[in-house]
Amino acid sequence: MSTTRPGMRAFWDSLSVEGRWLLSTVVVQTLGRGLTLPFTIIYMHEVRGISLDLAGLLMAFIAVVALAVTGPGGALTDRLGARRMLLVATSAQVVGCTVIAFATTPLAFAVGFAFLGFNFGVSWPAFNALVAAVTTGETRQQYFGINFALVNLGIGLGGVIGGFYADVTDPSTFTVIFLADAACMLVPIALLLGPLRHVHGRAERPHDADDSAGSYLAILRQPAVLWLTALTFLGTFVGYGQIEAGLPAFARTVSEVSTRVIGVGFAVNTATIVLLQFVVLRRISGRRRTRVLVVMTVLWAVSWLVLGLTGLVPGTMAAAVGVLAFNGLFALGETLLQPTIPAITNDMAPDHLRGRYNAVSAGAFQAGTILGPVVAGFMLSHGWSWGFIALIVAGCGAMAVLAMVLERLVSPTVNGVTGHETPQADPATGEPAVAD
Repeated sequence: MSTTRPGMRAFWDSLSVEGRWLLSTVVVQTLGRGLTLPFTIIYMHEVRGISLDLAGLLMAFIAVVALAVTGPGGALTDRLGARRMLLVATSAQVVGCTVIAFATTPLAFAVGFAFLGFNFGVSWPAFNALVAAVTTGETRQQYFGINFALVNLGIGLGGVIGGFYADVTDPSTFTVIFLADAACMLVPIALLLGPLRHVHGRAERPHDADDSAGSYLAILRQPAVLWLTALTFLGTFVGYGQIEAGLPAFARTVSEVSTRVIGVGFAVNTATIVLLQFVVLRRISGRRRTRVLVVMTVLWAVSWLVLGLTGLVPGTMAAAVGVLAFNGLFALGETLLQPTIPAITNDMAPDHLRGRYNAVSAGAFQAGTILGPVVAGFMLSHGWSWGFIALIVAGCGAMAVLAMVLERLVSPTVNGVTGHETPQADPATGEPAVAD
């Protein structure tokens, strides 16, 4: 195995001009998302008077819509190109944020969330396909990791600003942050219409390609894809599906910390990712991605246990410190997750089917975000806080098992191992390739 570790300068030099444009505006694009991400459920519950369990259902509706459009979005990405689909998706985000800014009823929130869901469902496969079109090999894994760090930098900065600005006694402050979120979406629209207008992100289908192999059913019949999809779903349920709903709800109703602490917690999350992501990339370069995922599950399990302990000392400084510690540990796990699953997905996918493969991954993600807020809202509204924590920790353990199963199904190359001298295996089935 090669012991060479990539440097930031070498990574930047290896990027195409288009790749550099994509990275250079990430922070500005995601600043608005950070303004609203930690406070959406608080806005609905504490400002607009919507019950916690209904608020959880409404947030899950975002993922329901996303799941419904992900499949068609992936197919259209392969057919029309990633850039066009990103333009449509981002425009929907602008509309959705504007509607939510003035929403006062569950129906109005549902309308706004429908537009957000459309964006999330379409933009995931389109964006990943666009990244894969302008990167290759190890640079691709680094790109996904560094992009994630920059996304979190923008979200974290927005979270700090939102935490100090948003006031549950003044509804207009929430209107402002959602309008700011909409305005920030104009940046990627300008990028796609300007410097990236010539990048379509579409690969031509080979003449000898089997049409039936491009169906979603055929893709999901591949063992490696199926297990990776299950792993992605579970990771979303115990992770991102809870960060938007379970964490804020637990921190407010069980740990009894302020919105300011929640905002600072997201800043801790961001700082951890920004400071450590590239260090982590250097450490995991050339290592089995599935083993990296196992380490991630341990970190996440510990982080949720720490959060659970804050429920023993509600409303205290110890509870606030525990919430901040949760964010730091969870973020460290994120630095291991984000470079790995997208890289496995795109290294496994044929170029002309990249949109569909990423759509399958996005669908699993959306399914996890459907179930996550519903479970969190239901369990926490009924006072089952310890049961909630136990369920999430058990989910982390199941993720570790899935990762080890996946390791036996993918080739060393897809699993991130460079310089491996054993015969190459088919990336979908893990079966050894037949020598010529």
